[in-house]
This record gives sequence, C-alpha cells and structure tokens, in this order.
Amino acid sequence: MVEKEKKVPFSQILVDLADDSKPFPPRYLHRFSDLDRTDLALLKKTWPTVAPTRKLNLLQDLEDLSDSETLVCFDEVAKIGLEDPSPQVRALSAPLLWESEDGTLVPIFLSMMEKDGDADARAAGATALGRYIYMGEIEELSTEERQHIEDSLLLVCTGSDAPLVRRRALESLGFSSRPEVPVLIEKALDSREHGWIASGLFAISRSFNPKWEKEILKYMGNPDDDIRFEAIRAAGELELAAARQPLLDSLEAGEEDGDNRLAVIWSLSQIGGDGVQEAIQEALAECEDDEEAEYIEEALTNLAFYEDFELADLMDIESDIPKDDDGRDSQD
Repeated sequence: MVEKEKKVPFSQILVDLADDSKPFPPRYLHRFSDLDRTDLALLKKTWPTVAPTRKLNLLQDLEDLSDSETLVCFDEVAKIGLEDPSPQVRALSAPLLWESEDGTLVPIFLSMMEKDGDADARAAGATALGRYIYMGEIEELSTEERQHIEDSLLLVCTGSDAPLVRRRALESLGFSSRPEVPVLIEKALDSREHGWIASGLFAISRSFNPKWEKEILKYMGNPDDDIRFEAIRAAGELELAAARQPLLDSLEAGEEDGDNRLAVIWSLSQIGGDGVQEAIQEALAECEDDEEAEYIEEALTNLAFYEDFELADLMDIESDIPKDDDGRDSQD
C-alpha cells in the first residue's frame, strides 16, 4: 500500500490540495518533506490557487507531524508561507522553521517582527528570532549578527507595539546573556499582568541561570494555570533540585491535570533524583490515554538519558582524582 502511494505524482497531490471540496488525505503529508527542485517549483506555482483555510490546515498538520517525527523537514513549504498574503498563513509558517539554522531567514524574520501589518505575524517573527539568539550564544552565529538581532528585539520589547509582540520578543531574549534581559524579566514578573508574568517565566526557562530559583518556586503555586505551567516548565529546564519534592507532591496528590500534569512529569524527568522514576512509572501505570501514555514513556526515556549523562560526568570527575600507588584516592 505504501509503495503505491509513493507513486502518486506530486502534481496530483497538489491538485487534491487545491480542491477544498473534499478533505485533504493525511497520507500525503510526508510528501511535503524535503522537496526536490521540481516538486518545489510545482508547489510554488500551485500555492496561490489554494484557499487560505486549506493552507492553514496544511501548515497545522505539518507542524503536528514535525512534532511527532524528527526526520521530516518542511522548511521549503514554510518559506513559501512566509510570503503569503494571508497574515494567518505567515504567522503559522514561522513555527515550522524553528529547527532551521538558515541565516538568510534572519532579515525576513526581522522585517516580519518590525513591519508586518498583523500583530500575530509580528509576534511570530519575534518568536522565530529566538533560535538565532541561541545560536549566537553557542557561537554558531557571528557576534555582530547576534547583537543586531538582540538590539532589534530589545527595541520591540521596550517599545509601544502590541503586548503580544513585546512579550514574544522578551521570550526570545531569554536566551541572551545581555545585561538588559534580567531587568526586563524582573519588570515582567512585577507587572501583575498574567501574560507578562508567563512570558517572564518562559524567558527564565531559556536563561540557564539558577538565580531565578526563588521566583520559579513561588510561581509554581500560582492559581493561574498558564503561569503555573511556565513555572513548572522552567523548573525542569533549569533542573532545579529544590523543585523536585514540590513536583512529586503535586503529582501524587493529583493537583494538576491536562498540560500542567504532563509538564510536571516532564520537568521531573529533567530534574531526576530520588523517587522520580517510581513516580513517573506509577503515572504511566495509571494512564488510560494512549497518547498521554506515549508522552510519559518519552519522559522515562528522557529521565534515563539525564541520569546516564550525570553518571558519566561523575565518573569523569572521579577519574581525574589522583591515585596513590595502592589505588586509593590521594585525597583520602
């Protein structure tokens, strides 16, 4: 069956895409990955004839697929979408390029953030620039280019644009080591506006800085679901040992459900330590939803990876300790 579907010409798949009188077959989604030059040209030619709602559905389906499969790449589709006349299509195209390291996209995202007529599209552009800040921090992007992106994000974040755009700029700046960023995060946390607090915590989760431990622990008990979610996630990203027991207690007491419960489980898998594996295994045993069970299994795999990594680091440290002639540590 698979072999037969592979033989369906891409031109026919595009005919089906443009025909919004019937659902687009999900089995064709993989064919939009890693397009060759011929198929890409066909898609560019067909794209203007596709209804906006059809494009949005396609982009959302491609994003869902890329979240579940690591070997697909829809960059070329997303690049076409960035130039679409529909702001919704432009905004939904940007997330598909999150894994891209294509530097030619930087001026496109900067222009999108600064000049697009739609606030959602400007916010999407601001979000997309976060990837390049991260690349700059790990020296995979020139210092000059990183600083230019940071300067642009700082101007937007402290400017007069819509709050959503400014918040997304702050979230992208979370990766930055610029001294202005902690001040902006503190301002967001002190704002008493739920959206800004959530964005401040999101930025903290990208900071790799444990100095924010007190704030994270504080907001893990916030009554607002979104704020609590970002605090839980930040605790995992920063691997805060101090958050382990509160998260374990929350999981055991069933205080969270939905996305927040899964965030607790994933953060515990990042933190690790006593009682974590048993708690996640118990959550898996009690799970009745297949999709949720798959997520919990991934958390267990993630926990094993983190613990193996920490064990390897410990062994490296021990191997560096000088030994006496009898094999004992010379520090004993």
